[in-house]
Amino acid sequence: MTRVLALSAMVLAAPAAAVPLDLSGNVRVRIDGIDNQARAGFASDETVLNLRTTLTAHAGDGPLKVAAELVDSRVYGEGPRTAVGTNEVNALELVQAYLTADLNDPIGTGSSGQLQLGRFLIDIGSRRLVANEDYRNTTNGFTGARLDVSQGGWSAIAFYTLPQIRLPDDLPSIRRNKVEIDKETFNFRFAGLLVTKRDMLPGWHADTGLYRLDENDADERRTRNRHLTTASIRLFRPPAPGKFHAQAEYITQHGRIRSGLAPLAPRVPVNAWFVHGSFGYTFAHPWAPRLTFEYDHASGDKAGGGNGRFDTLFGMRRPDLGPAGLYFAIGRTNIITPALRLEATPSKRLDGFIAWREMWLDSRTDVFSTTGVRDPAGRSGRYAGAEFDTRLRWWAVPERLRLEANGTYLRKGRFLRTAPNGPRTSDTRYYSLNASVFF
Repeated sequence: MTRVLALSAMVLAAPAAAVPLDLSGNVRVRIDGIDNQARAGFASDETVLNLRTTLTAHAGDGPLKVAAELVDSRVYGEGPRTAVGTNEVNALELVQAYLTADLNDPIGTGSSGQLQLGRFLIDIGSRRLVANEDYRNTTNGFTGARLDVSQGGWSAIAFYTLPQIRLPDDLPSIRRNKVEIDKETFNFRFAGLLVTKRDMLPGWHADTGLYRLDENDADERRTRNRHLTTASIRLFRPPAPGKFHAQAEYITQHGRIRSGLAPLAPRVPVNAWFVHGSFGYTFAHPWAPRLTFEYDHASGDKAGGGNGRFDTLFGMRRPDLGPAGLYFAIGRTNIITPALRLEATPSKRLDGFIAWREMWLDSRTDVFSTTGVRDPAGRSGRYAGAEFDTRLRWWAVPERLRLEANGTYLRKGRFLRTAPNGPRTSDTRYYSLNASVFF
């Protein structure tokens, strides 16, 4: 790891003497608060202060470019049974340090491409499997190689990486915001390929992806030893004023996983899947109101000896399902959830949305989504409840200061109220207030 950082520093320093550095940054201050936590094992009520500082540098204006990004994510005010973890804290980490090279005609005359090497962030396709989710206080970082090529209406992304393991990962160090460099290991590998075709049908685009995750125990780090092959296919029509938009995505997942963290825990086959469908309309109005019906269905683990719980890998959460932070209750696993969403952009400085979703368990004996709440006997039923989610963002100073407010209300259904290990609290209320300064 030290050699990777040293090499990155030398690569960044070389062009800096010849061309000016393009520097930018962002400081985000967030107050996160929750009442009646829905997740098992954490404090019922908690309020914390999140700070995230980002400094980004780019150099080079020719076919070779270098870039680096330093991110400092910290949390203050957490209690003894805090829900804060590595999703919130990663102090002073060089999450990006990479070299890019433009390629001429890499797959034939008229084609273009780019090769990226080093540490970087990734957003792929729908972002449901690989994403840098901006709402969360920390990032998904990767170290390796990425190749982008395109020709005509076709494009492809291929990558081979070692996911960055966020450190520290023990609660005492997290509470101290301890600085510890994230690590990579060949015991944790992630590779993938996504091919996209624009205008497969008039106004409709399609993509298909194939991903491989291989994970094994390393040093003192115990894992579920995931060995997963995940395939996706998606057809989508992007939103446009005065037009209908739609999206359909199917993802299937197979492989093997250890049934627990113990080294001798049995390895079981994985057979999981996920479906997303949405359909809506954007009105030709100055506010661009957009109404969308959404449906998400992710498989859960059922009796039979295998593992049917869908793993969203490094996918995003906020744009589809709900906020991360102290809430972090609704994810892409063991869930059936139709939803209705209304978005609007009253001006270039103001935008917002409100969403309502109903939620059931795909498997009544598995953990509901990412709450940790489970009824192994299945007597608590399948109805988890309803979520009301809203967000409002305003550029107080255009391109310099943005304010954001998020609010989520989880009306608990029978399952969350009666499952054996579910918190015996009333409905969950979550809020966050954010101020982001850009420079």
